Amino acid sequence: MTKITFKGSMLTVVGRKLKVKTLAPNFKVTSQDLQEVSLIDFKDKIKVISSFPSLDTSVCDMQVKEFNKRALGLSNDVAILGISMDLPFAQKRFCDSFEVKNIKILSDYKSANFGINYGLLIQELHLLARGVIVLDKNNVIRYIQVAPELTHSLNFDEAIKSLQEVIKTPSLGLKEVFSFKCKPCEGGVKPLSKTEVIKLIPKGWELIDDKKIVKEFKFKNFNEAKFFLDLIATIAEEEGHHPNMCIMYNKLVITLTTHAAKGLTNNDLIMANIIEGLNHE
Repeated sequence: MTKITFKGSMLTVVGRKLKVKTLAPNFKVTSQDLQEVSLIDFKDKIKVISSFPSLDTSVCDMQVKEFNKRALGLSNDVAILGISMDLPFAQKRFCDSFEVKNIKILSDYKSANFGINYGLLIQELHLLARGVIVLDKNNVIRYIQVAPELTHSLNFDEAIKSLQEVIKTPSLGLKEVFSFKCKPCEGGVKPLSKTEVIKLIPKGWELIDDKKIVKEFKFKNFNEAKFFLDLIATIAEEEGHHPNMCIMYNKLVITLTTHAAKGLTNNDLIMANIIEGLNHE
């Protein structure tokens, strides 16, 4: 489990585990005028994504104002986003009050879609961890920083230094990037052979009839099992590849197969690895 602290007390951060030099997942958040905003809305821009728990805290207040100030000296090719669980109305009031115009403040209040897909959702508080992620023009993750203590500020100088490097090299060669994303299945797609599946199947998953893989996850109670199901559902929707999931009190059974192929495809193995990469007990 990924852990951070809040005034010394341990908290659990859940969601996908992001890595540098991999393609960033999509996200869906809400603008201050209640419109849906996603990663594609910042196409061909270098993105700096600043996450924080709430504008009603002094450290978050300073974080937004600091990035708003530093945005003035940056390239026009850079878009700075601030994302929190604050309601859009509160975000608008804050931006209007302090003339925050150089960064775009967005809300993840609806379903924690950003927090889950970017591994920044605090399970106990349903707030976002404090962090900053830099994506290049091709949405490749180039820098990640997460504050280990929620009440501490970010290292802004380090983040901006990393951003300056991305501005110099706004996109990496394809050979330098690892893509771990499901692809749409067309009619006639061929299933993987048993040999191919055995090479790729994550530990703990069972191959059934050479056509599907299954794993059972156990939790302390029903609520924890449902919480994990909800994490997977959010990610599966973004990936466009949906597992069958059956919850039985503190157990969650997940089955993966590709109906269009009448068997297993790379998408099933990718989803299995994503699920394994989620933070869970």
